[in-house]
Amino acid sequence: MAWQMTQLLLLALVAAAWGAQAPRTPRARTDLLNVCMDAKHHKAEPGPEDSLHEQCSPWRKNACCSVNTSIEAHKDISYLYRFNWDHCGKMEPACKRHFIQDTCLYECSPNLGPWIREVNQSWRKERILNVPLCKEDCQSWWEDCRTSYTCKSNWHRGWDWTSGYNQCPVKAACHRFDFYFPTPAALCNEIWSHSYKASNYSRGSGRCIQMWFDPILDNPNEEVARFYAESMNGAGLHEAWPLRCGLLLLLLWLLS
Repeated sequence: MAWQMTQLLLLALVAAAWGAQAPRTPRARTDLLNVCMDAKHHKAEPGPEDSLHEQCSPWRKNACCSVNTSIEAHKDISYLYRFNWDHCGKMEPACKRHFIQDTCLYECSPNLGPWIREVNQSWRKERILNVPLCKEDCQSWWEDCRTSYTCKSNWHRGWDWTSGYNQCPVKAACHRFDFYFPTPAALCNEIWSHSYKASNYSRGSGRCIQMWFDPILDNPNEEVARFYAESMNGAGLHEAWPLRCGLLLLLLWLLS
């Protein structure tokens, strides 16, 4: 009887370890690819949008944004978020185009699934976190914006909204971008609460998300999302194998 109880106990331990080490991901595998965020202006599902406006046009074959959203993304203090880019004087046009492109990527891309996380916010249920942005995109964003002015390093929170759009809070001084963001990585990582993470990979590597790409060519971010989705789904299984194999070997030894 004692031997039978030992066998049952060992089998229970193996089963428990097997279940406990199962891979866990925020979404099912099918939801990591070709998916839209559950956020303020996103469509429920991606699809063609032939008339996307100007800088949002690279996503016209398959987009999470509507035509109207793409138009509003190009406006100052648009209805999207009532955000004022010129909160410290006129933002340089070369700088503003990066923020328009950033908005287009956020609103339109169906390839951000591996980095979507649930949030408890009144205006959205999901956000992106640590999207690996190609180093050239971070570098050019910083280079083109370093001589424009801002008063904050985190643009997600802490603004004065009493006027209906964002203004600098009291005692927040306006300085050049390179005062608040001394490096390209600081800009990409910090400006939207780590929505992006400056990558060491280059454009075309298949390992980083491109903010800019040629609309005539296929969307390179599809390959990137697929790589990270497969990596995320395989991680839990790979981590579980050593423990599972060890327990199975112990069980076989005891039963022999």
